[in-house]
Amino acid sequence: MIVSPGGNQLPLAIVGGGPVGMTAAVALARQNIPVVVVEAEPVAKTDWRASTFHPPTLELLRELGVVDRMHAEGLAVPRYQFRDRRAGLVAEFDFGLLRDETSYPYRLQLNQQHLVRMLAGVLEDLPSADVRFGCRAVAVEPAEDSVTLTVETADGVERLRCAYLIGADGASSTVRSLLGIDFDGFTYPERFLIASTPVDIRELLPDIADVNYIADPEEWLFLLRTPESWRAVYPVPSGQTREQAVDLDEIQSHLQGIAPYAPGYPIEDFQLYNVHQRVASTFRQGNCLLIGDAAHINSPLGGVGLNSGIHDAMDLTRRLVRILRHGADPDAELDLFAEVRRRVAVEYVQADTRRNTERLNERDEAKRQAQHAEMRAIAGDVDRARAWCRRASLLESVHEFGIGKPPGGDGRARVGLPAGAPATGHRGS
Repeated sequence: MIVSPGGNQLPLAIVGGGPVGMTAAVALARQNIPVVVVEAEPVAKTDWRASTFHPPTLELLRELGVVDRMHAEGLAVPRYQFRDRRAGLVAEFDFGLLRDETSYPYRLQLNQQHLVRMLAGVLEDLPSADVRFGCRAVAVEPAEDSVTLTVETADGVERLRCAYLIGADGASSTVRSLLGIDFDGFTYPERFLIASTPVDIRELLPDIADVNYIADPEEWLFLLRTPESWRAVYPVPSGQTREQAVDLDEIQSHLQGIAPYAPGYPIEDFQLYNVHQRVASTFRQGNCLLIGDAAHINSPLGGVGLNSGIHDAMDLTRRLVRILRHGADPDAELDLFAEVRRRVAVEYVQADTRRNTERLNERDEAKRQAQHAEMRAIAGDVDRARAWCRRASLLESVHEFGIGKPPGGDGRARVGLPAGAPATGHRGS
């Protein structure tokens, strides 16, 4: 049978209950728009992979009522370093340079599963929200003015008719696959391994920052602190088997190579995963939309994948609210969403994360030294350093494109304000 939860108004269906899907769900349900979240996992996702929230993302999430809790549990990190395993510190950047542009001039380190938990708690108190765990999308049938989503649950098959379908179901998106949307790009030959340990690496390496990108032609490192632990990310050669890579002695050897620790590092968690640079050929097909990793995936070096996904969600939901509550033109709004968010994915997220990855892994010594000299020069010039931080934090992309700016609107929308509002004079609380 076909059901239409939410009374006479067709709901919006969101496939994927991770941080991006949950963000979209809360943004819609807070506007009393009925929404059904379909998540294949039996409980809220507990993936530790992403852990960085940039300034404009925090401004957006403030609208959803979770930022105070995020700060209570998270770690504010204004400074981060680019280092070299041989030469030590290359350059340090301070998001504090952005204090006149944002209420949050730092990165907030908080493992993404905590945001999912917080958003899921918000949804429990919103009558317009229906969250269904253990519910798998298996078919999509677009129509001119609606979409029918078929799902499988422990109780059988159900067909949900919805006004719009949002695919937020990750890199292996079922929605994207069912719609036949291409996902062009490439996969890096090496995989990345994340290992987490409670040992305070700052006590072993006192001059490092809480976030460090460490270049090396043989084994670069991404080393960062979260409230629970320190996390090390390093490349695994393509010729190494999964069994070899995740062997605890092998992981221990890599951690000891960062800083010797005689008692041995306790390893709380580890993940091995493939890394891609891919973008969907379109983020919109009729009333079906893609956001987050379902629309674009990238190297984690820069900490912008999750952030850009949340920006997708807020851009799209602002437009859907205008369509459903204020009679805005659906094609004008949604075509602009697809165009703008794809441009950001290509021109900012893909370009910067690929460049970051190549910079850390550069093997040509002359190029390495030239890169180091350029980064020192940028960090040593306040204006250039501020511009660097503005781009690295995604503030530049938000200032250029806005978040959910209406079609034909003038000026640059400022996050944390209604789309189209002037950017001047806002610092937040």
